Amino acid sequence: MGRKRPRLRRPRGPAEALSASVVALAVLVLAVRTAAATVGALKEAWPFLLALVLLAGTAGGWRVARAAAGRRRDAERLAVLRITLAEFDAMDDRQFEYALRDLLVRDSWPARRVGGGGDQSADVIGDHRHRGRIVLQAKYTRVGAKVTSSVMYAVKGTAGPAHRAADYAVVVTNGTFTRDAMAWGDQHGVHWVDRDNLRRWADTGTALHELLGLSARARRSRFRRAA
Repeated sequence: MGRKRPRLRRPRGPAEALSASVVALAVLVLAVRTAAATVGALKEAWPFLLALVLLAGTAGGWRVARAAAGRRRDAERLAVLRITLAEFDAMDDRQFEYALRDLLVRDSWPARRVGGGGDQSADVIGDHRHRGRIVLQAKYTRVGAKVTSSVMYAVKGTAGPAHRAADYAVVVTNGTFTRDAMAWGDQHGVHWVDRDNLRRWADTGTALHELLGLSARARRSRFRRAA
């Protein structure tokens, strides 16, 4: 059987009735004082609370406006050039390299194709006024193929010495990367764009520097040879 809930009993006699009345009055006085103190605090703090509300509203409006501006930029880029994964898969090596060059140009990154014999792990080079130099190694593959760590080693070794101190080195494929290749690239500053990221860049409209989080600040090349 469950425990019975305690029940309040009626005061017995004048003394208990008086005591109960005193307690009830004390509780009422405390509640009134608490409410008065709360109202007073709110009156004193209302300028701060109003500023806080306005600040939160401004921050929210800024985020909404920023997101809308980002969508407009993506739409404008897509209006200039949009390439689907199916179109990439139908290309050959040379067409793939030119497509990557065109995507960099679309993203306001002046670029040129330099791939071919003796390209020293660079197929496309872009020079941006604010972001510096980017070197792209294009690895066109049949669907399902994976790029290995050896490609990352080669790009890391030549991005600075052979390509005039590149600021960023990126390996781009229409396939995928091995787990070791991605881990090694992340550790040594070699960016990678796999099939999914390529779709986001070429088909969805995300700019490459946004996709990879490349800074617009001028800085010393990560691949420059040590003095």
